[in-house]
Amino acid sequence: MLSIKNLRENYSSGKLLESELPPHPIDLFNAWFRLALDKNIPEPNAMVLGTVNANGHPRSRVVLLKDYSMDGFVFFTNYLSDKGQEIDLHPNICLNFLWLEIEKQVRIEGIASKLSEHESTDYFNSRPDGSKIGAIISEQSKPIGSREELDQRLHKFDLSSPLIKPSHWGGYCITPTLIEFWQGRDNRLHDRIEYTLENKNWKYQRLQP
Repeated sequence: MLSIKNLRENYSSGKLLESELPPHPIDLFNAWFRLALDKNIPEPNAMVLGTVNANGHPRSRVVLLKDYSMDGFVFFTNYLSDKGQEIDLHPNICLNFLWLEIEKQVRIEGIASKLSEHESTDYFNSRPDGSKIGAIISEQSKPIGSREELDQRLHKFDLSSPLIKPSHWGGYCITPTLIEFWQGRDNRLHDRIEYTLENKNWKYQRLQP
């Protein structure tokens, strides 16, 4: 077995100080996300989504952020998928962004709610045709016999038919209640600032690394 105990990086390119913090955490997220874009980080909108299933077991997977605002963080999926059913059962979920190239990480806890049908349809219609077809033919998270069976569904799909959003496909908005910002620092003494929502106001505190 490969020994990996000595794998480590030293982080020294940035800092996160209270004097630099905005009152609202989304403003800081926006600044960091723009920096990730400027640095040409691949898939800067990739985020780990954590849920809990019916047995109380935690589950995670990577999804893509498709919008964010002061109201929250938006992604789209098949509502009948594992994550969709888990969110229906336990809407308290978590998100995590990791941008190693700029030595930053953001952890978010919040409550997921479905977008309106109008909002989901608008986004679906903006997708490339291939992505629309994929959402239509895939019964996400359900077993399938082989890759060939999935490919056959694609080849048999009537390309002349209208590409209409399935009723079981749409978006979620995660309304944050906690956002932690992590900035790598020397000697593993990282900066950690945690914003929490209290009585509709955001407050922050520094956490020990």
